Amino acid sequence: MCLRRIPAQRVQKGSKIFLRKNCSDHGPFESIIWRGLSDINEWVNGSDISIPVEPHCPDNCGLCEDHLRNTCCVLINVTDNCNLNCRFCLADQDGNSPEPAFEEIHKSILELIIKDKTLLQLSGGEPTTRKDLPEIISAAKEASAKYVQLNSNGIRLGEDKSYAGKLARAGLSFVFMQFDGTDDSVYESLRGRALLKIKQKAIENCAEHNIGVTLVPTIVRDVNTKSIGEILKYAISQSPAVRGVHFQPVSYFGRIPEKPGESDRITLDELVYEIEKQTDGIIKSADLLPSSCDHPLCGFHGDFVVDGNSLLPLLKRSEKKANCCCGDTTAAEKNREFVARRWLRPAMQPDQREKFNGDIHDMDYFLKQVKTYGFTVTAMAFQDAWNIDFSRLRHCSFHVYDKGRYVPFCAYYLTGWKG
Repeated sequence: MCLRRIPAQRVQKGSKIFLRKNCSDHGPFESIIWRGLSDINEWVNGSDISIPVEPHCPDNCGLCEDHLRNTCCVLINVTDNCNLNCRFCLADQDGNSPEPAFEEIHKSILELIIKDKTLLQLSGGEPTTRKDLPEIISAAKEASAKYVQLNSNGIRLGEDKSYAGKLARAGLSFVFMQFDGTDDSVYESLRGRALLKIKQKAIENCAEHNIGVTLVPTIVRDVNTKSIGEILKYAISQSPAVRGVHFQPVSYFGRIPEKPGESDRITLDELVYEIEKQTDGIIKSADLLPSSCDHPLCGFHGDFVVDGNSLLPLLKRSEKKANCCCGDTTAAEKNREFVARRWLRPAMQPDQREKFNGDIHDMDYFLKQVKTYGFTVTAMAFQDAWNIDFSRLRHCSFHVYDKGRYVPFCAYYLTGWKG
């Protein structure tokens, strides 16, 4: 895949919708973007999803006048190294990539942080392979970052309780932790080794140090597509230590095993359908709203409060039209606050065995439960060389900061295929 910018069109075949392109060097190709399990028109809800004729992206040039969103969340890549060798990953599997110096990272932190506002993600590779990660977190907090999020596979957090404590004392707000299933066969297939016990220990260690955890499954066809409900039910059972689940349908960049076909894709409507089916209706499709900060075909969010073994939805699609929250600075700030409140773990925790002995219809009890047992179900469908769509890039509010530029995440990590 040559990464040349070429025109695209959405075409419908029966109930399915595909993104079709024709490269002068590589010929025609298409990627499925909607399986027709629900009405795409109801999903986009009047949003403009038209495809621009002459896009300037993706060239890693940063944000220009073509982009329609401010930054809600900004990511810094602190390493390309990792302590796993995963089938689907961008990271250096040998662990020998040179890392940016602390001074370089610190310079970026000082450049990008807006005092008491910025939501900063530290990512990689695996950030915990850096010896100075606590110092990086401290530097971000000293620069007045409002929240600092860690993207991690959880291995070091599970192996070393004291390390989780160091990160907490440095000012870590919450962890997005790779969590692909509740059976080690899933990890052996995707990550090359059994990892379930160590991830469960990581959740326990983070909870002891009051670090909220959001579970992040990469969903891969015929590996863990039938584990979606089990992941959600497990996450609910671990509330309030676990604050939610963030699904990522597999995208094809980095080390690409093979050219993806139609059956390899997990579309958003398919994911929503499977969530309702596999949770036996605990989470309904109407409880999951298309993204209002990004393009509606990029993801969804659901906001809940845990009530026993069930979830009480706080938003429904029929009751709320998704509005853009990142078109101006004030709205973007409100969105960061809303999201972070759900991801953070409250400072004082009751005994989990005595969670639900009040009346959920009593306002005081309800507000207490929302704060302590708030729970999110979200998804982000990242783009790759086959399905990248500039109309989605220009609505992106999740940006990578690199050498003074804010670049939409999918544009920054876009890689070709040499098969």
